[in-house]
Amino acid sequence: MELRQLRSFVAVVEEGSFVRAAQRLFLSPPAVTAHVKALEREVGARLLERSPLELTDSGRRLMTCARTLLEAERSALQVADAPADDEVLRVGVMGHGSAELTPATIATFVRAKPGVTVRLVPLSFQEHISALVERRVDVAFVRPAPVDDRIVSDVMTTESRILVTSRRSELAAAASVSLEEVLDLRYVDIPVDSPREFADFMYFGRERNGDPVRRSEDVTFTPHDVLLSAALARGVGSSVQSFRRFYSWPGVAFVPIRDAPVEQTVLASRASDRRTVVAAFRSIATTLASTVSTVDGRFCGPRA
Repeated sequence: MELRQLRSFVAVVEEGSFVRAAQRLFLSPPAVTAHVKALEREVGARLLERSPLELTDSGRRLMTCARTLLEAERSALQVADAPADDEVLRVGVMGHGSAELTPATIATFVRAKPGVTVRLVPLSFQEHISALVERRVDVAFVRPAPVDDRIVSDVMTTESRILVTSRRSELAAAASVSLEEVLDLRYVDIPVDSPREFADFMYFGRERNGDPVRRSEDVTFTPHDVLLSAALARGVGSSVQSFRRFYSWPGVAFVPIRDAPVEQTVLASRASDRRTVVAAFRSIATTLASTVSTVDGRFCGPRA
């Protein structure tokens, strides 16, 4: 799915005519028709009824996302001046970041700002805040939102919570569990210098009323460490709903926690960083975030 195809599709809908859309885009009518047909083949559904010209249900859904993606591209071009050829943007990603929004934002930015080199930096649980403060990254997809005056956060997804546990656990087969059932489980440990807000996220600190966490002997730095410990039934972990779409591990079960407060993933950046390249990336990310389901953080746009 290409932006030029989306431009043709949107133009046809807005102009109400393939011919007028072609004139608006300075293309031939056959080229516009070919773009729309290519989109229909990719999504596997008819997007437009031709006589009379009107959107199908699939077309209406794609139209919303298409306009958002095109607006994201326009925003990036308006916000940022042309950067130097050697400008670099370092993007930190903790785990799977903000679900499908992470690759979608990066891909849209790369298309809009081809002169900027994007470097991806995987982040551990310890680097929830430190990577930004120590200037090792410029922006970072993390969860939850850092609590630090030096950092600003743009909300990407708002998601329900899940328990990460062994398939041998008594809770593994449940359709859902309650907070009361999970608070006293033995959780994977995290490094002592991990930020307090990340510990509260992992262990439901705000809901414990000061009760201590039972911790396993496994100290974990990344989601893969959590999955391994859970598979061995040595400790459990917690995450957001989209986590289960990105990770599959033998012997691990993901169980919804029905009464846990929802949690957010964010794009974090330094409050003092006023560079146009960072502003452009944030603009694209927040525009794309408007297409995310509030239920499970699922991105409705085309593939990155």
